[in-house]
Amino acid sequence: MKKWIAIVAATLSFSALGMSTDYDYGGEMYEGYYLSAGDGAPLVIIVHDWDGLTHYERTRASMLKEQGYSVFAVDLYGKGNRPESTEDKRAMTQSLYQDRDKMRKLMDASLSHAVALGGNAENAAVVGYCFGGAVALEMARAGTPLKSFISFHGGLKTPEGQSYQDTAGQVVVFHGTADKAVPMSDFSTLAVELETAGIVHEMTTYSGAPHAFSVIGSSRYHEQADKKSWQRFSEYLQEVF
Repeated sequence: MKKWIAIVAATLSFSALGMSTDYDYGGEMYEGYYLSAGDGAPLVIIVHDWDGLTHYERTRASMLKEQGYSVFAVDLYGKGNRPESTEDKRAMTQSLYQDRDKMRKLMDASLSHAVALGGNAENAAVVGYCFGGAVALEMARAGTPLKSFISFHGGLKTPEGQSYQDTAGQVVVFHGTADKAVPMSDFSTLAVELETAGIVHEMTTYSGAPHAFSVIGSSRYHEQADKKSWQRFSEYLQEVF
């Protein structure tokens, strides 16, 4: 475990190559984080968990940049808004779950800003963690023209009235079978939905892995699931790009 964590921690030294960048939506300012791998590099959009955009997403961005991808970590809460209590985190996510139109428009604004910074929207994918995984799937159902929509231990339920009939790219899900927040019944239901809609998808489970299994340093961290899912994620990006 220490070796893997050391590898991940070492990527923090590359964070200096990235930049925090402000953008506007609806008259409010948001603060994302961008790393460029050069002109024409594939673009990966990262959507944060319910903590908001923190060092965790910036670390993952650095890891992806080292693999040759430009990365934009979005901010869905607003500049300076990083909730600390469970109650505040729940309130922030619920406000967006209850306003899916705003969620989609915020992601559209984030993608547009990434493109303005030099991101390649013609060769792009989105990955989200926990709450962010649910957002990635929301983008899939919205018909956003990306190559792939990837969820790590994210919410998998399809809201009433939505479907995957307009999904433009592939769907990838990494999920823990010990996840108490998102049960395996949601996982299996989503698999049937995607198959019925004819969406190319790949869904993997990890035994013993709880919700938020990839968040290093947390009480829920599961090293084996994190390492295996990251390895497959890295291989998959090479395939899809």
